[in-house]
Amino acid sequence: MRYISTRGTAPILTFGQAMMTGLARDGGLYVPQVVPQFTKADFAALAGKSYEDIAYGVMKPFMGDTFTDDEFRDLIAKAYAGFGHPARAPLKQLASNHFLLELFHGPTLAFKDFAMQLIGQMMQAALGKTGERITIVGATSGDTGSAAMEAFRGLANVDVFILFPHGRVSDVQRRQMTTPLESNVHALAMDGSFDDAQARVKDMFNDFAFRDGVRLAGVNSINWARVLAQVVYYVSSALSLGAPHRPVSFTVPTGNFGDVFAGYIARSMGLPIEKLVIATNQNDILDRALRAGRYAMDGVKPSISPSMDIQISSNFERALFDAYGRDGAAVAGLMALMKDGGFEIADAALRSLRGTFASGRCSEDETLATITRTFAQTGELLCPHGAVGVKVAEEHLGDVPMITLATAHPAKFPDAVEQAVGFRPALPLRMADLFERPERVTRVPNDLGALQSLVRERIAS
Repeated sequence: MRYISTRGTAPILTFGQAMMTGLARDGGLYVPQVVPQFTKADFAALAGKSYEDIAYGVMKPFMGDTFTDDEFRDLIAKAYAGFGHPARAPLKQLASNHFLLELFHGPTLAFKDFAMQLIGQMMQAALGKTGERITIVGATSGDTGSAAMEAFRGLANVDVFILFPHGRVSDVQRRQMTTPLESNVHALAMDGSFDDAQARVKDMFNDFAFRDGVRLAGVNSINWARVLAQVVYYVSSALSLGAPHRPVSFTVPTGNFGDVFAGYIARSMGLPIEKLVIATNQNDILDRALRAGRYAMDGVKPSISPSMDIQISSNFERALFDAYGRDGAAVAGLMALMKDGGFEIADAALRSLRGTFASGRCSEDETLATITRTFAQTGELLCPHGAVGVKVAEEHLGDVPMITLATAHPAKFPDAVEQAVGFRPALPLRMADLFERPERVTRVPNDLGALQSLVRERIAS
């Protein structure tokens, strides 16, 4: 199994190499050279199995010989042992043909745990074989950072640096990143937006002397292993509703496009997905791109769904790569135009994208109203991101069952939830003392040189 860059000139890698590399050396993102194809019988054979068994069946064909069968089964078991629900990703029914996929039962109460817990296990196993040490640098709009810290804290051969936009994450999200005590994890509150933080991370990867000198690795959704791990819950939930014998649709609240791209991979494998609906908040670059055919930045507006406050959706490049016939040079040219604010999507590529994805937008008032209404009608308490998904999903309901992804626990966003329903949702007992724990955080400027100096100093100490 081999992986190629969306920009066409980086080395072709194995799964293990792509996992440890993150961003390709030509600035692109790794994707499978060929997506493994599943038959109806292949999917049907997974129906009724545990989440762990489905994860093994879905992911193993993408991995080549990186891990033996027994090794990989053991890594999966360890990754999901700490989840708070035996189904790992349970479905709740909201209406006659509308279901909510709860992805917040992991250690940090967000969907990122599904991928990050497994990546932590896989990277630790790979490094244990080589004895190497790596430095992980990531950017987060709220949830990736805490999930990464939880997965890697205390590991002897990994240092983790997480950049988050100062003042633009919820208090719970911030404290999940700033309260771990282990010395190998570092929370960095950076001036600027998430897009700024993400840009500085990409700058570090594109500085090859720095990248090689600190053995840089990435765990943002630019890392293919992150996307692959998220494919699993599309398959598990679709099977629960009758796939592969009937189609399903999904609505995905998304900012960086990684989660919905995982659904695209599931569809490409042969899972009968009729619609993949992109749900955006007021930072609606993806919705605007599909509607108007122009992918253009419009400034980040802070919202009550901060994990979606993004204007440069990194994983959209992966979708563009397929929409442009896997022409790496064309994609590289488009990405270069982002420096000028955006680009027009070619007609054929836009038709391809619209044939796979639908989209919608949810305002701040609509988000709050959806939390209020859904709780009153169903008893299900949504976080603001899940509410964005539910509102947009309701605009796309039809005869095919719709599954909306609930990406975070409502207690991670208590201010918005309280505004909608009049009370603050409680954190799970294991996190009840979160606001009593001391914080450990470093304020940093939006400056590449300063960030690189800080990383070098801390890994040397």
